[in-house]
Amino acid sequence: MPVIDKKRQRDIPQINEKIRFPKIRAIGTDGEQLGVISPQEALRIAEEKGLDLVLVSDKADPPVCRIMDYGKYKFEQEKKAREARKKQHTADVKEVKMRYKIEPHDYQVRVNHASRFLKSGDKVKATITFRGREIQHSNLAEELLKRMAIDLQDLAEVQQAPKREGRNMMMLLSPKK
Repeated sequence: MPVIDKKRQRDIPQINEKIRFPKIRAIGTDGEQLGVISPQEALRIAEEKGLDLVLVSDKADPPVCRIMDYGKYKFEQEKKAREARKKQHTADVKEVKMRYKIEPHDYQVRVNHASRFLKSGDKVKATITFRGREIQHSNLAEELLKRMAIDLQDLAEVQQAPKREGRNMMMLLSPKK
């Protein structure tokens, strides 16, 4: 006998012969109440129509079952779940790298990239890399990151202020709600 974990077993609704209650409240195909009857009688009605008996709510007293096409119902549920997954957006962290001696045009390109990332709902990690003795000028790098935060203030808020980590200085910006 295959082992099914408890969570997955709860997700699978009870259908047809698997419904083990003495009495159930049956609902027909077009939503009409068939009354409180035995599951065997409801299953017989469902089989006459070529449909399935599906347990909708086991919390009610008596439990509620509906006569429907289970394959079609399952397909509709999966379709709704796919649509919900499409609509949700996970915020990624996009990185914009530069040096503290960056040219004005190159700086503007980085700001444009950052604004595009922020508009699409992603966080932006602005990183300045130091080489050799450049690390002595970390104050210039911090000014550059603060300037970037000011340039993007209408789109973003500073989630993490500029701070040095080894040979890099970084700042984290998150999109405004």
